[in-house]
Amino acid sequence: MTGDPFVAHRSLLFTVAYEMLGSAADAEDVLQESWLRWAAVDSSQVRDPRAYLVRTVTRQALNRLRTLSRSREEYIGEWLPEPLLTSPDVAEDVELAESVSIAMLTVLETLGPTERAVFVLREVFEMPYGEIAGAVGKSPATVRQIARRARDHVAARQPRVRVSRSEQRAVVERFLLALRTGRLQELMEVMAPDVVLIADGGGQAAAARVPVHGAGAVARLLTGADRGVVRYETTTVWLNGAPAGRVEIDGHLVAVSLVVEDGRIARIYAVANPRKLTRLDEAAELAR
Repeated sequence: MTGDPFVAHRSLLFTVAYEMLGSAADAEDVLQESWLRWAAVDSSQVRDPRAYLVRTVTRQALNRLRTLSRSREEYIGEWLPEPLLTSPDVAEDVELAESVSIAMLTVLETLGPTERAVFVLREVFEMPYGEIAGAVGKSPATVRQIARRARDHVAARQPRVRVSRSEQRAVVERFLLALRTGRLQELMEVMAPDVVLIADGGGQAAAARVPVHGAGAVARLLTGADRGVVRYETTTVWLNGAPAGRVEIDGHLVAVSLVVEDGRIARIYAVANPRKLTRLDEAAELAR
């Protein structure tokens, strides 16, 4: 690989930072900080530029994550990751697509900063324990223990059923059609009885501030049964490696990611905070 290693590995470095932070804007800030550090180094003395750069980005992301964890405690309502427009190609790498899904990133939010870094580097990027140890400032033995705990933690919380992308798309399109036409019964039928809707308005847009449980409650909320007719314009797009919805509600943009289990929607993630909707016009370049 010729040229500047930072440029050559930029997609990988962005993906590492994004998976650790759940925010493209913060990931870009981390890349900028890491590039400044890389520019100050004599690269001819770096034996493995890829590993060096991943280590640098991880350390910067850890610093940022520790700062963010405090501000997120004061966030208004539910906090969800920043959705990314992705190309269908991302879905072809099943493990990458799963690792950047809104559902997985939401689970990763329940890990501590170091646990999250170890999980991402080990489970997603398959880095050796020794390299991870250098990135997080722990011994390899400790990293192994952290990795095992983090893996068990994530396994207990992540969606258990994988569906094909064609099935996911079909269910997404049924859901969006029911929204667009305001058909309450069809909306009820496409959702699991115990569906959960989590919305993120961040105090910047109208959104439920606590999770909404049950198909009846979710359908009433979405169709505006409690507050008058809601007008939807919908487009099927690829967000975070999976078919999803770009939705305009009375002119306000919302990104909608869905978890499908047994042919029905089990979970709905709706991001309405406009500060998190700036990455929906150009596909992000993600890589492992």
